[in-house]
Amino acid sequence: MNRSYLPGILAMAAVVVASNILVQFLFGQWLTWGAFTYPIAFLITDVMNRVYGTGPARRVVFAGFVVGVLCSLIGTQIIGEFGPLVTLRIAIGSGLAFLTAQLLDVSIFAALRGGKWWRAPLISTLVGSSVDTALFFTIAFSGALSWIEPSNDVSWAGEMLPMLGTGPVAPLWVSLAAADWMVKLSLALLALVPFRIIVTRLTAKPA
Repeated sequence: MNRSYLPGILAMAAVVVASNILVQFLFGQWLTWGAFTYPIAFLITDVMNRVYGTGPARRVVFAGFVVGVLCSLIGTQIIGEFGPLVTLRIAIGSGLAFLTAQLLDVSIFAALRGGKWWRAPLISTLVGSSVDTALFFTIAFSGALSWIEPSNDVSWAGEMLPMLGTGPVAPLWVSLAAADWMVKLSLALLALVPFRIIVTRLTAKPA
């Protein structure tokens, strides 16, 4: 393994671990603290892609996926007040969403690499984040997929409520997904600043 992109692997692992812990704590009514840390994974992937290329970026993604799987396995063995901290559906949804969205991000970034500096990271992150949110919340909480884990009662997520408290009536999990998605889109824009700074520093030629 090339040591030059080892920091990227360590950073991705740290973000995945932190997000798996913080997702258990609510921020307001519709979000968890993990919603604010997880999008950093896309920033890491895009920086790796810009500086080192698609190969190293994919290695970082797979490293994050392995760490995420390990966190999920540990979580399934920790019993909280309402059962395991991580259910099978959440583990599957988290892993599949992460791997699919991150690899899609890498491919889109590579396709747009030759454009303006902000185009590739912005579009790849927006698309990847949208896919990530759709996959995770659908797999983890949709009543239509209850066959994945029949013993896991997620009826609470299907409670019909005004969307985000004010919109049309929809299942609770749809509001949770919408709030998560809006945070990710906002952070995708903000991440352009550290992306530019980090890439500039890593690619600067020594005097």
